[in-house]
Amino acid sequence: MNAEPERLQPVFDRAFAGIRQVREAFTPQLTPQEVGTITRVATGIAKVSGLPGVGFDELVAFPGEVLGMAFNVDEDDIGVVLLGEYWHLHAGGEVQRTGRVMDVAVGDGVLGRVIDPLGRPLDGHGPVIASQRLPVERPAAAIMDRAPVTTPLQTGLKVVDALIPIGRGQRELILGDRQTGKTALALDTILNQRDQNVLCVYCAIGQRASAVAKAVAILREKGAMAYTVVVVTEGNDPAGLAYIAPYAATSIAESFMEAGRDVLIVYDDLTHHARAYRELSLLLRRPPGREAFPGDIFYIHSRLLERATHLRPELGGGSLTALPIIETEAQNLSAYIPTNLISITDGQIYLSPALFELGVLPAVDVGQSVSRVGGKAQRAAYRAVAGDLKLAYAQFEELETFSRFGARLDENTRTIIEHGRRIRACLKQPESAPVSVPAQITVLLALTANLFDDVPLDQMTAAEQTVIQAAAEIPADVSERLKTAEKLSDADRATIIEIARQALAGRLPKPSP
Repeated sequence: MNAEPERLQPVFDRAFAGIRQVREAFTPQLTPQEVGTITRVATGIAKVSGLPGVGFDELVAFPGEVLGMAFNVDEDDIGVVLLGEYWHLHAGGEVQRTGRVMDVAVGDGVLGRVIDPLGRPLDGHGPVIASQRLPVERPAAAIMDRAPVTTPLQTGLKVVDALIPIGRGQRELILGDRQTGKTALALDTILNQRDQNVLCVYCAIGQRASAVAKAVAILREKGAMAYTVVVVTEGNDPAGLAYIAPYAATSIAESFMEAGRDVLIVYDDLTHHARAYRELSLLLRRPPGREAFPGDIFYIHSRLLERATHLRPELGGGSLTALPIIETEAQNLSAYIPTNLISITDGQIYLSPALFELGVLPAVDVGQSVSRVGGKAQRAAYRAVAGDLKLAYAQFEELETFSRFGARLDENTRTIIEHGRRIRACLKQPESAPVSVPAQITVLLALTANLFDDVPLDQMTAAEQTVIQAAAEIPADVSERLKTAEKLSDADRATIIEIARQALAGRLPKPSP
């Protein structure tokens, strides 16, 4: 009877020895976690106490999976910008640190998707599959990492490509009063990037849901969503989401640029962004300045647009072209936010309400628009006609104003005015109908050669379409030289003008006997 317990004793001894060894080797891992308390909730912001180690721009987690961003780090409490629905939050609720900054999903998985600044899908096509995440706030590329702007970004709009050219890596401001076609111009530029090896990011900031839906529908209908990412904050979203939206969109664009791709980003529009930042700053008791904007309103836009650049070939040679949009009030270009953006960007395209009302679309005011960088990247064929065209158009605009007084005009002045009217008619273009490079150059060369001067004004649209269709007859070698040659040769110019002349021959009025 005693033999059985004696055989079991060594088994128990080994088991207890093993347990003792594991117990002695175990070190409890205590993870300290800072938990704060909500002291006050206001429109889009919250005041939190009890998080002494929180850093600026760090994400904090609220009940109900709502995130917030530490915006004011004061001695006694922190001001947090809320990034979601906050109706259920109240004083006394728990707040936890996350230990990370605001980031967004990037990579090929976001192409063709409509997302919010937090990377959540809004298009109902399932979760976003992202290869990595990047912080929304990133330092801009160093000066020595940048390369000159040398390649044009074709918008498909004759007036822009010829007179206000944009280069890849440039920042070109689009500004004008409301309802003058700013978004339409930006969307047309996105549509024209099809088959151009350019990816696009469209960032809608504080827009009406119907306006965003219309823009996305246009992009889908024209097949542009295949190379486009749409980042959306609607007008009824918290101001915090509107504030981080352009930074999140830029991080998405930068991921493609750093992979060696050419990227176009549209911010529509930074007026809403500035107002969202003003709202948050005033609620958090930051000192107001001019027009109640905080003192660093210039810096929030400059650090955003400094991220648009053209990288050196050693870094992949990618580029990020920015088209920020600004809404002016009563054509006041010298207001606070417009002048800030004009001084940050490399040029501006101004859309005039007067031209819009006359039916001149796109309503680009050539006299008040400028591109300070794009001219270096413009194709030689455009440069051959742009100077003469701009001068003739400027002369026409001055003489047209003068002729309204009913003064008697000499023959030379009437010729300049008639030629100018045909330039204006040719620079008109319907929405969502970009024109190819050979077709644009054919029309512009026909204009400078005065081939349209004998066409009646009411037949100009049909005559221009005839010339655009005739551009398909340009020999392949000439078309290739239009894109690559450093100078438009006289032979190529003569070939193109002759094609345009033959196309217009049937439309010119027959001389009277």
